[in-house]
Amino acid sequence: MNADYLDPINSLNMPEMADMTFAMDFLLRAKEGVRNLSIALTETASPDVRALLHNHLKQGIAMHQEITELMIRKKWFHPYKLNEQYQLDQLSAKNTVMIGQMNLFPDDTSRKGMFDRTPDEHTGGHKA
Repeated sequence: MNADYLDPINSLNMPEMADMTFAMDFLLRAKEGVRNLSIALTETASPDVRALLHNHLKQGIAMHQEITELMIRKKWFHPYKLNEQYQLDQLSAKNTVMIGQMNLFPDDTSRKGMFDRTPDEHTGGHKA
């Protein structure tokens, strides 16, 4: 593992991995919304509220389907090929562990010496 997270080579494929992560999160949120609307629909007595919730539920299911189809088309999600999905999940877990092991917060956080003057120097302030 390359511990230098600032090295540009480590950002290879990063935009696509970020897109895949955002899409999966969006898919899970859409699924959660469908589930919550379904529960609300079964517990509502008002015909007007039931109609409103039913309409939102249809929209939520359609959105979930669109996100799923996008992810399948982009090969970010393999619901019918479990072996491929397993490999993708393993890669994601490996990347997560690697990121967790990176030293993203170095011990020395001093910024002294990085700037040629102090912020208040133009007002007659003292030098660092």
